[in-house]
Amino acid sequence: MYAIVRLGNHQFRAEKGETFAVDSLPNTKVGGTLDVTDVLFTANGADVKVGTPTVKGAKVVLEILKEQKGKKVRFAKFDRTDNYRRKLGHRQPQTLVRVKDIVL
Repeated sequence: MYAIVRLGNHQFRAEKGETFAVDSLPNTKVGGTLDVTDVLFTANGADVKVGTPTVKGAKVVLEILKEQKGKKVRFAKFDRTDNYRRKLGHRQPQTLVRVKDIVL
């Protein structure tokens, strides 16, 4: 059984026991849970439900594991006429979550 959920502006495929990183979730604590009701699609074998836009009564329970930073994205600024060069980087804050349960 799996579900497609929407968190922020991203969609994730959630299966029970799976872990994945999402953009930083405000107002959450490590060790707590988060109920996501934006379930767009559920599949349980041959039983498939597609939401319009969400599946009614479905939710995914997520367990907050830890706060972390993503991989570094490097970028550069360059201007050849002024002999200007800068190399910069950014690490996006993320929250690591585990799917505890999918309720249909």
